[in-house]
Amino acid sequence: MFNKVNRKEQRKARHFHIRKAITGTVERPRLVVFRSLQHISVQVIDDVNGKTLVAASTCEKDARKALKHTDSIEGAKYVGKVIAERAKGKNIATIAFDRGGNGYTGRIKALAEAAREAGLNF
Repeated sequence: MFNKVNRKEQRKARHFHIRKAITGTVERPRLVVFRSLQHISVQVIDDVNGKTLVAASTCEKDARKALKHTDSIEGAKYVGKVIAERAKGKNIATIAFDRGGNGYTGRIKALAEAAREAGLNF
């Protein structure tokens, strides 16, 4: 018998192992990425105080107007640029990148590179 692979459970296990090592502090908050089939959203979180400092998503009205498709690499680049600008507005320069158990390819990689180009250090 073959066992069916549950990809959601595998991603959750990878995310659990990543979260054991990565925590967000006031000096270096955690950039969390959530990727769905149609959208991508990002939050900068201070885990010590349990607060979200800034957030961006392709679900926002500005993103929907600016993008033709929200599920594309262009959408991820847009969100990466927006989150970097908002973080700079709150005097956040360095972050810890939490890819949420997803592989560092495609939209996740595009988002990270756009955030780096816009001025975030990680």
